[in-house]
Amino acid sequence: MRATADDIKCIAFAGDVCGEGAVWHPEQRALYWTDINRFLVHRFTPDSDATNTWQFAEPVTSVNLTTDPDRFLLVFGSSVGLWSPRTHPHVETVFRLADAPEMRFNDAGVDPRGSLWVGTMRNNVGASGEDLDVAFENGVLYRIEPDGTATEWRHGIGISNTVAWSPDSRTFYFGDTTANAIYQYDYDFRTGDISNERAFLVGYRHGVPDGSAMDSEGFLWNTRPGPGCLIRVAPDGNVDRIVYLPVSRPTTCAFGGEGLKTLFITSARSLDQLSGCVFALRTEVRGIPESRFRLR
Repeated sequence: MRATADDIKCIAFAGDVCGEGAVWHPEQRALYWTDINRFLVHRFTPDSDATNTWQFAEPVTSVNLTTDPDRFLLVFGSSVGLWSPRTHPHVETVFRLADAPEMRFNDAGVDPRGSLWVGTMRNNVGASGEDLDVAFENGVLYRIEPDGTATEWRHGIGISNTVAWSPDSRTFYFGDTTANAIYQYDYDFRTGDISNERAFLVGYRHGVPDGSAMDSEGFLWNTRPGPGCLIRVAPDGNVDRIVYLPVSRPTTCAFGGEGLKTLFITSARSLDQLSGCVFALRTEVRGIPESRFRLR
Protein backbone atom coordinates (compact mmCIF):
# COMPACT_ATOMS: atom_id res chain seq x y z
CA MET A 1 0.00 0.00 0.00
CA ARG A 2 1.12 3.59 -0.61
CA ALA A 3 0.49 5.81 2.39
CA THR A 4 -1.46 9.01 1.67
CA ALA A 5 -1.32 12.37 3.41
CA ASP A 6 -4.23 11.17 5.57
CA ASP A 7 -2.33 8.06 6.63
CA ILE A 8 1.10 9.50 7.39
CA LYS A 9 2.06 12.98 8.58
CA CYS A 10 5.35 14.81 9.01
CA ILE A 11 5.39 15.78 12.69
CA ALA A 12 8.91 17.18 13.10
CA PHE A 13 10.87 19.05 10.43
CA ALA A 14 14.12 18.06 12.11
CA GLY A 15 16.44 18.19 9.10
CA ASP A 16 18.40 15.24 10.46
CA VAL A 17 21.44 13.93 8.61
CA CYS A 18 20.71 10.48 10.03
CA GLY A 19 17.73 10.32 12.36
CA GLU A 20 17.80 7.12 14.44
CA GLY A 21 17.32 5.45 17.82
CA ALA A 22 13.68 6.44 18.51
CA VAL A 23 11.78 5.57 21.69
CA TRP A 24 8.42 6.66 23.13
CA HIS A 25 8.47 7.89 26.74
CA PRO A 26 4.98 7.17 28.16
CA GLU A 27 5.29 9.28 31.33
CA GLN A 28 6.38 12.34 29.38
CA ARG A 29 4.11 11.53 26.42
CA ALA A 30 7.03 12.34 24.17
CA LEU A 31 9.14 10.82 21.42
CA TYR A 32 12.94 10.85 21.75
CA TRP A 33 15.33 10.15 18.88
CA THR A 34 18.84 10.99 17.70
CA ASP A 35 20.67 12.52 14.78
CA ILE A 36 23.84 10.44 14.62
CA ASN A 37 25.92 12.76 12.43
CA ARG A 38 25.05 15.96 14.29
CA PHE A 39 25.52 14.39 17.76
CA LEU A 40 21.96 15.32 18.80
CA VAL A 41 19.09 13.98 20.89
CA HIS A 42 15.64 15.37 20.06
CA ARG A 43 12.37 15.27 22.00
CA PHE A 44 9.00 15.85 20.32
CA THR A 45 5.93 16.36 22.53
CA PRO A 46 2.72 15.91 20.50
CA ASP A 47 0.50 17.66 23.06
CA SER A 48 2.42 20.92 22.65
CA ASP A 49 3.77 20.28 19.14
CA ALA A 50 7.20 21.27 20.49
CA THR A 51 10.66 19.90 19.75
CA ASN A 52 13.63 20.24 22.11
CA THR A 53 17.21 19.33 21.22
CA TRP A 54 20.40 18.57 23.14
CA GLN A 55 23.90 18.30 21.66
CA PHE A 56 26.70 15.95 22.73
CA ALA A 57 30.43 15.54 22.05
CA GLU A 58 30.11 12.47 19.81
CA PRO A 59 27.49 10.57 17.80
CA VAL A 60 24.42 9.33 19.66
CA THR A 61 22.89 6.25 18.08
CA SER A 62 20.05 5.15 20.38
CA VAL A 63 17.83 6.39 23.22
CA ASN A 64 16.56 3.79 25.70
CA LEU A 65 14.26 3.96 28.72
CA THR A 66 15.41 3.00 32.22
CA THR A 67 13.59 2.03 35.41
CA ASP A 68 14.01 5.68 36.49
CA PRO A 69 11.58 7.68 34.29
CA ASP A 70 13.84 10.73 34.60
CA ARG A 71 16.94 9.04 33.20
CA PHE A 72 17.75 7.52 29.82
CA LEU A 73 20.38 5.07 28.68
CA LEU A 74 22.07 6.69 25.69
CA VAL A 75 24.20 4.74 23.25
CA PHE A 76 27.07 6.82 21.89
CA GLY A 77 29.58 5.91 19.23
CA SER A 78 32.16 4.85 21.81
CA SER A 79 30.21 4.27 25.03
CA VAL A 80 26.93 3.74 26.82
CA GLY A 81 25.81 6.08 29.58
CA LEU A 82 22.98 7.38 31.76
CA TRP A 83 21.65 10.86 31.00
CA SER A 84 18.82 13.16 31.99
CA PRO A 85 17.68 16.35 30.25
CA ARG A 86 17.61 17.94 33.69
CA THR A 87 21.35 17.50 34.20
CA HIS A 88 22.59 17.87 30.62
CA PRO A 89 25.41 17.58 29.57
CA HIS A 90 26.37 15.22 32.43
CA VAL A 91 26.57 11.54 31.41
CA GLU A 92 27.34 8.66 33.78
CA THR A 93 29.30 6.13 31.73
CA VAL A 94 28.21 2.50 32.08
CA PHE A 95 30.42 0.88 29.41
CA ARG A 96 33.17 1.91 26.99
CA LEU A 97 33.85 0.24 23.65
CA ALA A 98 37.46 -0.89 23.52
CA ASP A 99 37.50 -0.94 19.71
CA ALA A 100 36.52 2.73 19.32
CA PRO A 101 37.05 4.83 17.27
CA GLU A 102 37.70 2.21 14.55
CA MET A 103 34.35 0.65 15.48
CA ARG A 104 31.25 2.33 16.85
CA PHE A 105 27.94 1.30 18.37
CA ASN A 106 24.79 1.42 16.26
CA ASP A 107 21.29 0.06 16.88
CA ALA A 108 20.30 -1.06 20.37
CA GLY A 109 17.41 -2.25 22.51
CA VAL A 110 16.65 -3.33 26.09
CA ASP A 111 15.61 -6.93 26.67
CA PRO A 112 12.72 -8.05 28.91
CA ARG A 113 15.19 -8.65 31.79
CA GLY A 114 16.53 -5.07 31.67
CA SER A 115 19.87 -5.61 29.89
CA LEU A 116 21.02 -3.66 26.83
CA TRP A 117 21.70 -5.42 23.53
CA VAL A 118 23.72 -3.31 21.09
CA GLY A 119 25.63 -4.05 17.91
CA THR A 120 28.73 -2.42 16.47
CA MET A 121 29.84 -1.48 12.97
CA ARG A 122 32.90 0.02 11.33
CA ASN A 123 32.88 3.71 12.26
CA ASN A 124 31.63 5.74 9.30
CA VAL A 125 31.23 9.08 11.12
CA GLY A 126 34.16 11.50 11.35
CA ALA A 127 35.06 13.86 14.17
CA SER A 128 32.94 16.64 12.64
CA GLY A 129 30.06 14.37 11.73
CA GLU A 130 31.16 13.83 8.14
CA ASP A 131 30.59 10.50 6.41
CA LEU A 132 33.66 8.25 6.14
CA ASP A 133 34.21 5.69 3.41
CA VAL A 134 34.77 2.40 5.22
CA ALA A 135 34.44 -1.33 4.60
CA PHE A 136 31.67 -2.61 6.85
CA GLU A 137 33.01 -5.67 8.65
CA ASN A 138 33.89 -7.15 12.05
CA GLY A 139 30.82 -5.92 13.94
CA VAL A 140 29.92 -7.56 17.25
CA LEU A 141 26.60 -7.99 19.09
CA TYR A 142 26.99 -7.22 22.81
CA ARG A 143 24.79 -7.67 25.86
CA ILE A 144 25.57 -5.09 28.53
CA GLU A 145 24.38 -5.56 32.10
CA PRO A 146 23.45 -2.79 34.57
CA ASP A 147 26.78 -3.29 36.38
CA GLY A 148 28.68 -2.62 33.13
CA THR A 149 29.77 -6.18 32.40
CA ALA A 150 29.46 -7.19 28.74
CA THR A 151 29.31 -10.44 26.81
CA GLU A 152 29.66 -11.01 23.05
CA TRP A 153 26.97 -12.98 21.22
CA ARG A 154 27.64 -12.64 17.50
CA HIS A 155 30.62 -11.67 15.34
CA GLY A 156 31.28 -10.83 11.70
CA ILE A 157 28.47 -8.27 11.39
CA GLY A 158 28.50 -5.59 8.69
CA ILE A 159 26.01 -3.01 10.03
CA SER A 160 24.04 -3.89 13.16
CA ASN A 161 20.37 -2.95 12.82
CA THR A 162 17.07 -4.21 14.29
CA VAL A 163 17.07 -5.27 17.95
CA ALA A 164 13.65 -6.54 19.06
CA TRP A 165 11.78 -9.18 21.07
CA SER A 166 8.48 -10.95 20.48
CA PRO A 167 5.55 -10.05 22.79
CA ASP A 168 5.91 -13.37 24.65
CA SER A 169 9.67 -12.70 25.20
CA ARG A 170 10.60 -16.03 23.60
CA THR A 171 12.12 -14.78 20.34
CA PHE A 172 14.89 -12.26 19.66
CA TYR A 173 15.30 -10.47 16.32
CA PHE A 174 18.58 -9.04 15.05
CA GLY A 175 19.63 -7.77 11.63
CA ASP A 176 22.66 -7.07 9.48
CA THR A 177 22.01 -4.40 6.87
CA THR A 178 24.94 -5.31 4.62
CA ALA A 179 23.80 -8.94 4.49
CA ASN A 180 20.18 -7.90 3.81
CA ALA A 181 19.22 -10.24 6.63
CA ILE A 182 17.15 -10.34 9.80
CA TYR A 183 17.61 -13.38 12.04
CA GLN A 184 15.52 -15.02 14.74
CA TYR A 185 16.92 -16.55 17.94
CA ASP A 186 15.42 -18.36 20.87
CA TYR A 187 15.49 -16.04 23.90
CA ASP A 188 15.72 -17.47 27.42
CA PHE A 189 14.08 -15.06 29.85
CA ARG A 190 15.60 -16.87 32.83
CA THR A 191 19.21 -16.37 31.72
CA GLY A 192 18.89 -13.65 29.09
CA ASP A 193 20.77 -15.85 26.60
CA ILE A 194 20.04 -16.32 22.90
CA SER A 195 20.48 -19.49 20.84
CA ASN A 196 19.38 -21.34 17.69
CA GLU A 197 20.05 -18.65 15.06
CA ARG A 198 17.89 -19.02 11.96
CA ALA A 199 16.95 -16.91 8.95
CA PHE A 200 13.83 -14.79 9.39
CA LEU A 201 13.89 -12.42 6.40
CA VAL A 202 16.93 -12.76 4.13
CA GLY A 203 17.45 -11.28 0.65
CA TYR A 204 14.12 -9.50 0.54
CA ARG A 205 13.89 -7.55 -2.71
CA HIS A 206 12.71 -4.17 -1.38
CA GLY A 207 15.77 -2.40 0.02
CA VAL A 208 17.75 -3.55 3.04
CA PRO A 209 16.82 -3.73 6.74
CA ASP A 210 17.31 -0.79 9.07
CA GLY A 211 15.57 -0.29 12.42
CA SER A 212 12.41 -2.11 13.53
CA ALA A 213 9.54 -2.11 16.02
CA MET A 214 7.43 -5.00 17.31
CA ASP A 215 3.63 -4.88 17.52
CA SER A 216 1.34 -6.65 19.98
CA GLU A 217 0.41 -9.35 17.44
CA GLY A 218 4.06 -10.41 17.09
CA PHE A 219 4.64 -8.79 13.69
CA LEU A 220 7.89 -6.92 13.08
CA TRP A 221 7.72 -3.51 11.35
CA ASN A 222 11.00 -2.91 9.51
CA THR A 223 12.19 0.26 7.76
CA ARG A 224 13.74 -0.28 4.32
CA PRO A 225 15.99 2.49 2.94
CA GLY A 226 16.28 2.46 -0.82
CA PRO A 227 12.68 2.04 -1.97
CA GLY A 228 11.56 4.10 1.04
CA CYS A 229 9.09 1.77 2.68
CA LEU A 230 8.02 -0.01 5.83
CA ILE A 231 7.23 -3.70 5.80
CA ARG A 232 5.24 -5.64 8.36
CA VAL A 233 6.56 -9.17 8.72
CA ALA A 234 4.66 -12.07 10.29
CA PRO A 235 6.33 -14.35 12.87
CA ASP A 236 6.83 -16.96 10.13
CA GLY A 237 8.81 -14.50 7.98
CA ASN A 238 6.09 -13.77 5.41
CA VAL A 239 5.64 -10.10 4.50
CA ASP A 240 2.14 -9.04 5.53
CA ARG A 241 2.20 -5.59 3.93
CA ILE A 242 4.36 -2.85 2.41
CA VAL A 243 3.80 0.81 3.24
CA TYR A 244 5.56 3.27 0.93
CA LEU A 245 6.76 6.50 2.53
CA PRO A 246 7.41 10.09 1.36
CA VAL A 247 11.17 9.60 1.78
CA SER A 248 13.61 7.09 0.32
CA ARG A 249 15.72 6.62 3.48
CA PRO A 250 13.57 5.71 6.50
CA THR A 251 15.85 4.62 9.32
CA THR A 252 13.89 3.30 12.28
CA CYS A 253 10.43 3.24 13.82
CA ALA A 254 8.84 3.13 17.27
CA PHE A 255 5.29 2.72 18.54
CA GLY A 256 3.91 5.44 20.79
CA GLY A 257 1.09 7.88 21.32
CA GLU A 258 -2.37 7.09 22.63
CA GLY A 259 -2.74 3.33 23.05
CA LEU A 260 0.65 2.79 21.34
CA LYS A 261 -1.18 2.92 17.99
CA THR A 262 1.04 5.50 16.28
CA LEU A 263 4.19 4.36 14.50
CA PHE A 264 6.82 7.11 14.52
CA ILE A 265 9.37 6.90 11.70
CA THR A 266 12.74 8.69 11.50
CA SER A 267 14.66 9.32 8.29
CA ALA A 268 18.05 10.26 6.87
CA ARG A 269 18.99 13.03 4.48
CA SER A 270 18.46 12.43 0.78
CA LEU A 271 17.17 14.35 -2.25
CA ASP A 272 13.58 13.97 -1.03
CA GLN A 273 11.90 17.19 0.06
CA LEU A 274 10.98 15.86 3.51
CA SER A 275 14.15 13.87 4.14
CA GLY A 276 15.47 14.09 7.69
CA CYS A 277 11.95 14.59 9.05
CA VAL A 278 10.01 12.42 11.50
CA PHE A 279 6.68 10.95 10.43
CA ALA A 280 3.66 9.48 12.23
CA LEU A 281 1.56 6.63 10.86
CA ARG A 282 -1.66 5.62 12.61
CA THR A 283 -2.07 1.84 12.74
CA GLU A 284 -4.92 -0.49 13.59
CA VAL A 285 -2.61 -2.59 15.77
CA ARG A 286 -0.96 -1.61 19.03
CA GLY A 287 2.72 -1.69 19.78
CA ILE A 288 4.19 -3.20 22.94
CA PRO A 289 5.70 -1.14 25.78
CA GLU A 290 9.46 -0.73 25.57
CA SER A 291 11.51 -2.64 28.14
CA ARG A 292 13.55 -0.54 30.57
CA PHE A 293 17.22 -0.78 31.44
CA ARG A 294 17.41 -2.03 35.01
CA LEU A 295 19.27 0.42 37.24
CA ARG A 296 21.23 -0.88 40.17
